[in-house]
Amino acid sequence: MPTEEQAVQLLVELGLTEYEARCFVALSRVSTATASEIATLSDVPRSRVYDAVDRLHRRGLVDIQQSEPREYRAISKAAALESLKDRYDATLEATDDALSKLRRSTGGDGMEERGAWAIADHDHVSDRVELFLAEATDEIYALLADESALDRQFLEQLAAASGRGVDVRIEVSSEEAKARVLDAAPEITVAVTELANDPASLNVKRLGRIVMVDRRCVLLAAVADRTRPGQVEETAIWASGPDHGLVVGLRHVLGARIESQDVFV
Repeated sequence: MPTEEQAVQLLVELGLTEYEARCFVALSRVSTATASEIATLSDVPRSRVYDAVDRLHRRGLVDIQQSEPREYRAISKAAALESLKDRYDATLEATDDALSKLRRSTGGDGMEERGAWAIADHDHVSDRVELFLAEATDEIYALLADESALDRQFLEQLAAASGRGVDVRIEVSSEEAKARVLDAAPEITVAVTELANDPASLNVKRLGRIVMVDRRCVLLAAVADRTRPGQVEETAIWASGPDHGLVVGLRHVLGARIESQDVFV
């Protein structure tokens, strides 16, 4: 069951200070309270309560009754959450705008990443693949050795890329997987290939997926089964830039395969 301490910590994560969060939680427990009563309920020093509730008032989260002594009242939970959401969304938008306007200190816009980057979480691997696919302009190639990569989001991204004119070529390990891909994105080219079966698995690790976009961004992932059925853990490395060693190597190996009539018929 959620505790007051959990409520305080969650409010802090939403942008309140600890004293503001403790005062708001205390006021949420009663209809109205004086500063002295808030201090007792919240364990916030009385000398700090005044500043905290004044800031809450400026945020629109607390009403003040001009009595003697002053009475304070928290606004409704629904109204408070809506106010916090609006402020949170506005902060995210402002952050996005500010970061978008930054220039890399090393110069030039569109500068490619340097080095190969490691990812140690399935969701983060999927996020990186999503970014690659969203930025594709000419070509997408993917080898899907593990069918856990064929989730709804990935299939929707393939369909969207194909819809904007990107040449999409996918290799999968089974006819069932091919049918799933074509059902979601019938315009793309799909092949069933033995290459998707990994004979070189080491212990529990095996090939998960290879993704190459516009022959300048690549990602290689490995997967392993988790203890819970149907779940996998995934790690990956990725690189971008036409002259990056990893990109050059995979482009050399996969380029001929992508263009081969023996693979994609």
